[in-house]
Amino acid sequence: QVQLVESGGGLAQAGGSLRLSCTGSGRTFTSYTMGWFRQAPGKAREFVAIISRSGAPPYYADFVKGRFTAFRNNGQNMVLEMNNLQPDDTGVYYCAAALTLTSDPVADHWGPGTQVTVSS
Repeated sequence: QVQLVESGGGLAQAGGSLRLSCTGSGRTFTSYTMGWFRQAPGKAREFVAIISRSGAPPYYADFVKGRFTAFRNNGQNMVLEMNNLQPDDTGVYYCAAALTLTSDPVADHWGPGTQVTVSS
């Protein structure tokens, strides 16, 4: 069974940091593009960062540039380091993988999500 599982969410104060991790199992993800999306209460799921399988630099949403860093440790694991968190960053963060992954929230595989809550 193919699975993606996120970990590392939690509560942070504004200006603080959290580190999310995503681990895949059930298949090799080296040929997949992987990414992070998030969904705030009452809002649509939105793109945060995408890391291609080609080794190109990650692609970030404008609202996280300079604050978040995404990287892949290997074909099965991906990390999102989040700094200078703000209350607007609150939401459920999802790991995604697809042979073709864009900023649209469409993927072959999704994790169940991990909650990030930022207090002011």
